[in-house]
Amino acid sequence: MDVDKVVGEEVCCLDAELLQLPEVSSFVLKENPQLAEDLFSQWISLSDTSRLVKTLIDDAKAGNPISVPGSSTNASAGGVNSLPSMFPVGSAPPISPRSSSGSPSTSKQKTSPSSLGSPLKLVREPVWEVIPQFYFQNGRPAASELKEHCLSRINHLFSNGLDGLLIHEFKPVTKIVCKLPSFFSHMLFRKIDVDCTGIVTREAFVKYWVDSNMLTLDAATQIFNILKQSDCKYLTQSDFKSILRELLATHSGLEFLQNTPEFQERYAETVIYRIFYYINRSGNGRLTLRELKRGNLIDAMHHADEEDDINKVIRYFSYEHFYVIYCKFWELDTDHDFLIDKENLVRYGNHALTYRIVDRIFSQVPRKFTSNVEGKMCYEDFVYFMLSEEDKSSEPSLEYWYYLLALLRLLPFISSLGMI
Repeated sequence: MDVDKVVGEEVCCLDAELLQLPEVSSFVLKENPQLAEDLFSQWISLSDTSRLVKTLIDDAKAGNPISVPGSSTNASAGGVNSLPSMFPVGSAPPISPRSSSGSPSTSKQKTSPSSLGSPLKLVREPVWEVIPQFYFQNGRPAASELKEHCLSRINHLFSNGLDGLLIHEFKPVTKIVCKLPSFFSHMLFRKIDVDCTGIVTREAFVKYWVDSNMLTLDAATQIFNILKQSDCKYLTQSDFKSILRELLATHSGLEFLQNTPEFQERYAETVIYRIFYYINRSGNGRLTLRELKRGNLIDAMHHADEEDDINKVIRYFSYEHFYVIYCKFWELDTDHDFLIDKENLVRYGNHALTYRIVDRIFSQVPRKFTSNVEGKMCYEDFVYFMLSEEDKSSEPSLEYWYYLLALLRLLPFISSLGMI
């Protein structure tokens, strides 16, 4: 058989991948078939190649097993024949090994990375990572150490009660375990004793405070959840009445009001009005958790619980502040119907207000009245006015006077107030 004839026939049906040149990409050879033919022609013209081909032809005629020098039967070595290369050794990077299950031109089945033992297996296969839980509907569970410490205190405080604690015995639990002001004791007790049995057992308290994760919440959220109604997402003025009644009944600085229930009620109202004036910035009477967190009420509550002299608690709870506000209102309310009109308000501060300002106040532009009486201002409306009048440095006061004077263009008056 003529070698040149064989070569001619092979070139006509040459598959670029059969060249198995590790230095040249098979993609390049497929895109440039002429380059493959040139390389094959140059390779077949080599004397070593000619002798190799003749040897293979003679073995095929004689029926002998065909053995190509440099071949390997070890599949792990790549399963390719080491034929003479057109490039010097080490001049090109190695390519990935080929499948040993026949010619790439006839096998369309792709080889999986696992069958080759390729390190690409770690990249191609998805890596599953366990993401720790970051949302808890009832709050993040307490750490085991914190939970054990809390349970130890609970066991100690409930050890003296056979069946549980009565309402007058519950104050240490409120202060030591819950770290809340003592005047929250009755409110917290009723929050747990939903069946009104008059007693709170250890199991009931643990269920409410520990199992429901109240333990891990911040102080503002704890107080918000205790005060608010179960079906509401905000606090109203009536939600604060219970803790203020207990404050009046237990605080040493307010004992002198025990025999004057009327002034106890007025004091509690004034404190609530002051709380909503400074913290409820939306002015809708619905105190949200966000507003509570942004305010300073929690610190003031703890201060009131720790300070024996209530007048030193300047924020919200000072009795002297209540006394000044109430006396000024009573002085203006000449008929004592707990309502004042324009003529009454004009006399405020020895006639410090002009008629135009008073008219603007009663137009309810800076704040809508809650009196529900035409042309009359109730005590709550007066508290809002007086707080804005006496302290013009606060944000609620600046907002109040801005709406009051915006359309009047009373620049000399604004200047006299020191606002510009």
